This record gives sequence, structure tokens and C-alpha cells, in this order.
Amino acid sequence: MDRAARHVRLLSETITAVTSSLDVATVSANVARAVARALEADACFVYSYDPPADALHLEAVHGARLDPSAPRPRLRPGEGLTGVAAAQRQPVAVAAAARHDPRFRPFPGLDEDRLESLLAVPILDRAGQLLGAMNVRTTRPRTWQPDEVALLETIAMQVAQAIANARLYERSQRRVEELEALARISAAVSGSLYNAETLAEIVETARAASRADTCALVLRGADGLHVAQRSGAEGADDEVVLQIASRAPYDAGGTLAVALVFRARDVGALVAVRASPFTVEERALLGTIAHHAAIAAESGRGIMRGLLAQEVHHRVKNNLQMVASLLRLRAGGADARHALDDSVERVLAIAEVHDLLTTSREGEVDLADLVGRLATKLRRGIGTSVTQPELVPLDVPGEVATAVALIFCELYANAMEHGGGDVDVSLVPVNGHVELIVRDRGPGLPHDFDPKRSLGLTIATALADEDLGGHLALETAAPGTRAVVRWPAP
Repeated sequence: MDRAARHVRLLSETITAVTSSLDVATVSANVARAVARALEADACFVYSYDPPADALHLEAVHGARLDPSAPRPRLRPGEGLTGVAAAQRQPVAVAAAARHDPRFRPFPGLDEDRLESLLAVPILDRAGQLLGAMNVRTTRPRTWQPDEVALLETIAMQVAQAIANARLYERSQRRVEELEALARISAAVSGSLYNAETLAEIVETARAASRADTCALVLRGADGLHVAQRSGAEGADDEVVLQIASRAPYDAGGTLAVALVFRARDVGALVAVRASPFTVEERALLGTIAHHAAIAAESGRGIMRGLLAQEVHHRVKNNLQMVASLLRLRAGGADARHALDDSVERVLAIAEVHDLLTTSREGEVDLADLVGRLATKLRRGIGTSVTQPELVPLDVPGEVATAVALIFCELYANAMEHGGGDVDVSLVPVNGHVELIVRDRGPGLPHDFDPKRSLGLTIATALADEDLGGHLALETAAPGTRAVVRWPAP
């Protein structure tokens, strides 16, 4: 009667344990403690089964010490006494000297030498699918009675239901997280121009949602693939990431590369790396994120190209309108003649940039020569002095020259319009980077200055970020304002 009462109490405690949480680890810990106490066992081990890895992972242990620095125990079905029970879907009982059984599998960091008997049962769902396994053990020899075996099997059925519920809840939570991730990416793509912040949001969201160690967005440019953004551990360096991206679509366990395709064109790849294989749901999620990333990258580039063309044409139009107005003035006035000369030089400077945008970009451009000529044209057009520029010769591709020319014209015009006085210009290599500096001698930046209010500065910042892979900074100098564009040297 005492034995039966103890078994009933154990079932009651087990039901309470398995309904106490939707977390598998918490349920396993509660069950291990309750089973060991009610069966008067010295230890209890509870394993969960991971189908993709085809392995049993130790979820909880009661009554035995596990070295936290040792690898977490894991078994394949058929491996070890507990693995045999899982593979055969049948209980396995050993009355004494379990560690000397030829089927026994020891684990480093787990004090099992003192344990003698063992009773292991599989954890199966109602359809007979394997969800895990559990065992109880004693320090003295013990013959396990049929009612004890039946009791542990009944407990395993309760644990199976708890594991099934927990996994269903986990899948639901993952689905919610995936939808939230896609919502954040959609908001990032639709809320801003193509820039580093948008790509960083996409990559970080992809890494977190897929639980990857490293995630990177690789884009295809004129010079081939390059890493546009990355997030997570530095385990996979850029060279490895580029090699993985070049093989997209690629899926090898914990290494995944999803091709970015925009209007049937290959524009890059989304790369994710972690220790364990990606699930079907995670691969599908990364595929959706890659689709959003391709749209963001290519649509954003189109937007930027349109804005650049709009800005250049706008400036050309404004200067031509100024010339037309001056031509209507009566001839002979010195001021009108001077203003006309200024406008002509300004039109020629903008036309030079416009020509650089629309003509062939093959070959390389001497950046020092380009900046020097633009500075000379703008200085003549505005009619102010400039200190001798410090320009170090540097050959760059046409893409880089185009971006630098547009940025420089914007910064120089702003320096002359708002700063006043002399303007210092320098183009020099610094520690593996190139620095373009434009400094005026004016009153400096106003306290409420916001560069986002200026379309010209917004475009210049985006060009520095995306086309040059660097950044643009505006800071108050003493006196004046100092604009610094810094990007990696070719």
C-alpha cells in the first residue's frame, strides 16, 4: 500500500511538474527532481531529442554533478544504455555495474562512477515518434520491478506531452518573432533611402531572427562582390564570407548563402553562419529577408541615381537661369559683367560634374587634378580667395571620382555661401584611408543645425557612405566649419 501510494503521489507530482511551464528545460528539471525523490533513486537524467541533429541532448540532471566546463552530454539513438532505449522504443534495465555494460557510454565531467543500477525509458508521443528519453539510477544494485518500469513509462508519456506543448509554443513564438522581424525590415526599407543604416537594420534583424553567429549582406558592384554590412561574431572573416557568397545559393549545415535577385539580375547574397544546421523555417525566413534586401539595395540605388541626376540638372538649370537673367541687363555695367563671368564659371563647374556622371567611366581619374580644377572653377565663379590646396595625386576609378566630385562641389559651395572668408582644401592619404577636407573661416555651425534638412548634404552623406564606403562629418572648428570626408584608400 505504501508503494502504491508513493506511485500515485509521484504521478500527481509529475503532472504538476509538466504543467508548471512551457519551457522544456524547466519541465525537465522539475520532472528529474520529482522522479528521483518518489522512486527513491539517487539520480535522474532527462534528454530531449533533436530530429535535425538526430541526437539526444541532456536537458536536466538531478543527483549527479555536471562539470560546467565540460561539453554538454549528447547521445545518438542506439548509443549508450539510454540511447538504446530510445532507438528500440523499449525500456532498458540494468540491476548492477551499469558502467561496465558494453552498451554504456561515459561522459567527461559527469560523476557516474558511483552509480550502479539504471532504468531507462524512451519519451514517445502518441504516434510513437521519439521526443526524448529519461533514466533513473542508484548508487547500490537494484532490481527494477515491473510496476516501477510501468510507472516510469507512464511518467515519460506525461513528459512527452509537455515537450510537445513546449515545442508548439516555441514554434508559435518563433513565428511571432519572424513576423516582427519582417515588419522591422519593411519599415526600414520603406522609411529611408538606400544607406548604411537600412542595410545594418536588415542584417542585424536577419542574424537575430535566424539565431546565426554571423550574418552579412554581400553586394555586387562594378569591381565584383564586397561586404556591404555584417553583424555578429567575427568568426567568419570577410574573405570567407565572400567565398560563401560567391557560391550562392549554397546550403551546407550551418553555412547558408541566399542569392539576392532583383528583376532576374544577381545583385549579391545574404550569408548566415552558425554551429548548428538551419531549420526549414529559418531558411525560408532568410529567403524572404534576402528578397527584401535585394529590393532595398537596387531600388535604393535607383532612387539615389534619380536624386543625383535631379540635383545636377537642378543646379545646371538654376545657373543657366541666372545667366539668362543677367543677359537681359543693360550691357556695360561692371557689376553685371562680373556677375555674368561668375555665373559662367559656376555653370562650367557643374557641367564638368554632369559630364563625369554621364560619360564613360572606364579607366581611372587623378582625384587631385579633379578636385583642383573644381576648386579653381568654383573659386572664380564665386569670386573669393582660397589658400593653396594640399592635394596628393591619387588615381581612382570613375565611380569614386564621380562621388567625390559631387561631394566636393556641395561642401565647397556651402563653405563659400555660409562660411565666408578663405577656404582650405586638402586631399591626403591617412593611415590606409583618404581624407578630403574643406574648411571655411566663418561663424561655424548653428546650434540647431540638422544636415538632414539639406537635400544636398543628404546626398553627399549617402555618397560618402555607400559609394565610397566611408563617412562624412561636419564639425565646428576654431574658427569656421570643417567638413571631413574619409574613406578606405584604393
